[in-house]
Amino acid sequence: MYKDPETSQATPLLTPVERAILHDSVTEHLRNFIIEGVLAPGMKLNERQLCETLGISRTPLREALKVLAAEGLIEISPNRGAAVARMSEAEIREAFEVLSGLEAFSGELACERITDDEVQQIEALHAAMLDCRARNDLPGYYSRNQQIHDRINLAARNQVLRQTYLSVNRRVQALRLRSNLKAPKWASAIEDHEQMLLALRQRDGARLGRILRQHLLDKRDAILELGLLA
Repeated sequence: MYKDPETSQATPLLTPVERAILHDSVTEHLRNFIIEGVLAPGMKLNERQLCETLGISRTPLREALKVLAAEGLIEISPNRGAAVARMSEAEIREAFEVLSGLEAFSGELACERITDDEVQQIEALHAAMLDCRARNDLPGYYSRNQQIHDRINLAARNQVLRQTYLSVNRRVQALRLRSNLKAPKWASAIEDHEQMLLALRQRDGARLGRILRQHLLDKRDAILELGLLA
């Protein structure tokens, strides 16, 4: 709170809140640009152009870039500026190995802790995902797909697992989107999701964990097969 020396009345400090909201919004926009491939791996980021596109000044942009650098999505060099990060084949393999374990554990815990209402929400997302597939809407499909995985992770109700999952998943989200570029891979992923739902309804944690682990490893293999190095 700030006390006006003339009126002695306390007033709330709104500026830091507004700045935080702007900062989060810019970060989210840039993160989505990377995930959707608008900003491709290795692309050098033009600050002036990004500021014009987002309608912001350089201060919130640079704050957002620092956050994305900490997440491993952006690389900042003192001499070359910022660029979208690339992942090597080894980094992709290792990231998906860890992520497959995290998702499997999420599924096991979720089956112990999820509510009927949460299962119904996931079922609704699955139906919406299938609708996007029928319309060949890959971004819409991926958005619902990720929400399903995210809801399962949230249903595990473990904050340490949650934060670790978010950290690793952010680095490979763009690759997960692009792994469905071929129709057979897309169809296989949908079948996996059908099996996930069945295991979730039955609260079969061991089965859901196995499905999620293999689902992520199949994603890894599809990415490497297609040469989708980030």
